[in-house]
Amino acid sequence: MNAAASHVDAVHRARVLRALGMVPWVRRAAPTPLATQEDITAAPPVQGDDAPGACVVVLPGGCAMRELDLLGRTFGACGAWLARAARVSVNAAGELAEAPPAARAYLVFGETQAHALGRSLPAEVMQRAQIVLVDEPSQVLSHAASKRRLWTAVRTLHRALAGVTG
Repeated sequence: MNAAASHVDAVHRARVLRALGMVPWVRRAAPTPLATQEDITAAPPVQGDDAPGACVVVLPGGCAMRELDLLGRTFGACGAWLARAARVSVNAAGELAEAPPAARAYLVFGETQAHALGRSLPAEVMQRAQIVLVDEPSQVLSHAASKRRLWTAVRTLHRALAGVTG
């Protein structure tokens, strides 16, 4: 059997199987070999929005478990740049629990947290960073408009960190 005949037979077979409502199974390829130490050390450094320190999330202290679960799922859906972002909380006195790391962007949940961040960040870091204020997690959990604002803020941050305009 020549190659042209086998191609026609494969096309005909696929058409008949599709007409019968059957899904043809395809054998998987062999697994790729694991990366070697040379591949790992030769890899370029991470840049762009996946780089460490690209974004810091500032949350109010004492968030409910439902709120943290919603935010965790949101951060995971947005990608590694937000899922792996450093998180800093604000205590009841309105102060950051720890000094925030320098970053290119800050996602701040609520005005109290924004004021606490503004009091603790140096002026040159604030000038270089993009700070995006969104509603508190309790409002994001209960109001659709707050969820839309959060998604818009995350998209804006992602574009800013990726260097995309428009």
